[in-house]
Amino acid sequence: MRITGGRAKGIQLKTLQNRSLRPTTDLVRQAIFSILLNIPSDWRRIADLYAGTGALGIEALSRDAEWVDFVDQSKKCCDLIKHNLGKTGFSDKAHVYCCNMNKAITLLNSNYDVVFLDPPYSLSSMDNVVATIAKSELIGANSTVVLCHTKRFSPNPVYGKLYLAKQFHYGDTSVTIYRIIGE
Repeated sequence: MRITGGRAKGIQLKTLQNRSLRPTTDLVRQAIFSILLNIPSDWRRIADLYAGTGALGIEALSRDAEWVDFVDQSKKCCDLIKHNLGKTGFSDKAHVYCCNMNKAITLLNSNYDVVFLDPPYSLSSMDNVVATIAKSELIGANSTVVLCHTKRFSPNPVYGKLYLAKQFHYGDTSVTIYRIIGE
C-alpha cells in the first residue's frame, strides 16, 4: 500500500498482517481524491475515523491538508498510524486518538472539512454511525463525509442534514459521499 498523490506520493505505508484490517486500496483512494478535487470544499481540517493504517488521512496530508485527527480504538492501529505519519514526515500535522468513535466525538469538538468513515465491513450499526456523525459537531456548513463500505450495505440517501451526493463501487467496496443539505 502506497501514497498515490501529492508530496508523499509513492511512499509505502506499513500495514498489519491481520485479516480483520482491510485497508482502503490504492485504486479506491485515488478515486476518492479525484472526486474530492471536483467538489467545492476545503481540505484544511480532516477527521479520519476508523483510521486503521491511516492511509486516507495521510493521503489527504500528502495532498496539502493542514491537519488530520486520526481515530482508531485498536492500540496496534494507533501505533501503526504514528509509524506511518513518521515515515511520511507528517507527524507534526496530526494527532492520533486511540479510542472508539463515540468517545472521539466528545473529544473532537470542531468542524472538519472532510470526515472519512471507513469502519469494518462487519460493523452492524453502520446506519447509526452515519446518523451520529450527521448530528455531531464534527460537521459544519461545508463538510463532506466520505463513507467506505461493503456494497452489500445500502446507506440511506439522507441522514439528518447530510445528503448523498455521489456513490461509486469498486469490487466489494462502495464509497458514498455526503454533503450538507442546502450547500
